[in-house]
Amino acid sequence: MLLRLVAALWLACLAAPLAAALPGLVPEQAEPQPTPTATGALSDERDPQADSRIATRLRDIYAEVEAFSGVEVAVNQGVVRLTGSAPSQEAIDDAGAIAARFDVVTVENEIARDTSLEGTADIVTALIDRLRAAAGMLPLIGVALLIGLAILLVGYLLASLKFLWRLVTPNDFLADLVASAIRFIAIIFAAVIALDIIGATALLGAVLGGAGVIGIALGFAMRDTVENYVASLMLSLRQPFRANDLVQIDAFEGRVVRLTSRATVLMTLEGNHLRIPNSAVFKAVIVNFTRNPQRRFDFTLGVDADDDATAAAELGRTTLEALPFMLAEPAPEARIVEVGDSAVMIRFLGWIDQRETDWFKAQSVAIPAVKTALEDAGFGLPEPIYRLRFDPRSASLPFENIADRDAGSVGETTPPRKPRAAAPPPSDVTPRNEIDEMVEEERDSSEQKQDLLDHRRPVE
Repeated sequence: MLLRLVAALWLACLAAPLAAALPGLVPEQAEPQPTPTATGALSDERDPQADSRIATRLRDIYAEVEAFSGVEVAVNQGVVRLTGSAPSQEAIDDAGAIAARFDVVTVENEIARDTSLEGTADIVTALIDRLRAAAGMLPLIGVALLIGLAILLVGYLLASLKFLWRLVTPNDFLADLVASAIRFIAIIFAAVIALDIIGATALLGAVLGGAGVIGIALGFAMRDTVENYVASLMLSLRQPFRANDLVQIDAFEGRVVRLTSRATVLMTLEGNHLRIPNSAVFKAVIVNFTRNPQRRFDFTLGVDADDDATAAAELGRTTLEALPFMLAEPAPEARIVEVGDSAVMIRFLGWIDQRETDWFKAQSVAIPAVKTALEDAGFGLPEPIYRLRFDPRSASLPFENIADRDAGSVGETTPPRKPRAAAPPPSDVTPRNEIDEMVEEERDSSEQKQDLLDHRRPVE
């Protein structure tokens, strides 16, 4: 990595004198355009000798400059017309600028660029001269390279002191970010100093300007990646959960394995790994079921509309209180919530301590316990009943056979309820830790050490 940076710095220093040479060698071809002159009022008096004096003076000036040797001058009524050829566009513009400095109406610059072999030979000669000038700057380039290399070494030495950056930053992710920033600043500073020594700061400005445009384009193209990176930084600072917490992130539920620089890794209750991008985690609604050890469960049962719903609710509440794993504070509750199509709906609520009781097991034990207590007390738990009314204008339905078939069963009673089995022994509601053990085993894996979660820092 360091060798590549040194090579890049060497190429930048070497390209500086060449960049100064190339623009003058192959100028752009441009259409002849009038050269503007100073604006002002024109005189209505004609001086026949003025045109001749201006033309003679311009010819004498152009004769002293080799690049203008092919330029021809004609002046009529204060209008200067330049024709002929010049070796470069820069020479064409200079010739027009010189003519415009005289007291003339305007300058018609019709000089064409010389594309003959002789002109090409001049370009080759100029290129050789520029290369010789660049070779003469090699000692200065060497000094600039050595100074830039020294700055790079100091910057990389500071960036390598990760133990120092871990002391001043909350986690390893930020420590690596600070180290990368120091290396980047060292590279920029070394390039600025080296190019300033050889007098090529303009080249640095052009390079940085181009890099800025490319950076903006890449920023739009990699918007999701940058957003995810910033979200990782914010999550590492906020610490919204701990490792092995049971959380629900939007519609995803599982135990937290780790927080990386790209994603939050969960282990679902089925034992599957789930990776959620940190940008989605940062914007999501997070429910942490582990943060508070006390957790409530609820379920709804319906009793017959002819029964006393208040008595049924009280019986269900006392049944919940009698369960050994139920917390006395907050106490269990029973609420009559609505009158359904065929029953009065009662909602039962109870609290448990998740450190001693499994939430799913507790709910599985509480529901049949309350149901059995209500049935033993004579409360009906009816199934949905629907009443059908037939329009008398419609055709009669063929129910005669059904009536004849059921005629002999009119006096039969409802079949007796099946005898209830003896009360089963108390169910085991202690929490099982198989998922916790899987998460801990995953976190202890030598191949999975990157984690931005820090138990020493407070949770948000």
